[in-house]
Amino acid sequence: MAKIGFHASHEMYPPSELLELAVLAERAGFREAMCSDHFHPWLPSQGQSGFAWGWLGAALQATTLPFGMVNAPGQRYHPAVVAQAAATLGEMFPGRVWVAVGTGEALNESITGDPWPPKPQRRDRLEESVEVMRALWAGETVTRDGGHVRVKEAKLYTRPAEPPKLFGAALTPESAAWVGRWADGLITVAKEPNDFRAMLDAFRGGGGEGKPVFVQACVAYAPTEAEAVRAAHRNWPQAALDVTFLSDLPTPRAFAERCAAVTADDVKAKLRVSADLSRHADWIARDLELGADRVYLQHVGPDMRRFIEAFGERVLPAFA
Repeated sequence: MAKIGFHASHEMYPPSELLELAVLAERAGFREAMCSDHFHPWLPSQGQSGFAWGWLGAALQATTLPFGMVNAPGQRYHPAVVAQAAATLGEMFPGRVWVAVGTGEALNESITGDPWPPKPQRRDRLEESVEVMRALWAGETVTRDGGHVRVKEAKLYTRPAEPPKLFGAALTPESAAWVGRWADGLITVAKEPNDFRAMLDAFRGGGGEGKPVFVQACVAYAPTEAEAVRAAHRNWPQAALDVTFLSDLPTPRAFAERCAAVTADDVKAKLRVSADLSRHADWIARDLELGADRVYLQHVGPDMRRFIEAFGERVLPAFA
């Protein structure tokens, strides 16, 4: 069976409800799962922002699903702490934990009060963070006193038998090529075929040949097209913003102000919005045909339970 995943959005649901939804997703036939890792929601109206690392322990215990998360070590989290958290989960739940890392967003990382660095510095910081994490997972004692990350005599005494896979998060071909050089795999968002091919070509050309590719697809399903469009526009308008805004806007209020001019058509053009379940199945099939190894569905439409039930009954079986 092609492995279709459930994306747990901490921005939209309290962690207690999100745990119930993860359990329901597994029962419905989802084979994989991943979650966001935010300090703030994108918008005040989204209303939630649970601590992903604490929630993951509960979700791994409550299900048998493999879980991953997208994290930004280097500012809000010291990479040694990320390495310890992932190692602890990996030791308790062998083979079920993977971590994707990216350069982050000011929305979450700038809460420390430190300056938000420009993209080249954030890339350098992330590469140093990856080096620290891998060295700690290998059992090394790590000391660094230069560059962007400082560590003094850090050693992990609790480690899994196999270190977690470390994916790189990328939204552009340029970033995908950079990720190909150091990551165990790529995670990106769903794109139109030509754009997705460009991402894959860049990743593989940059050193990612033979490495897995995961896709996070933002979808909205409802009984009617109009209801699906309204919900996507209400719940996820930031999808229509340029990637620069996603990285650099500092607060949920700033996102709300920027999204005030976003229309329902703008959002529909960016997301997979449809009342037709066969169309959703076609989108997933296209991702897999183009080279995705996993597709994680992030539902931003109304009624998550209805989405889980409908996809479990009428979409996931198509990939058995």
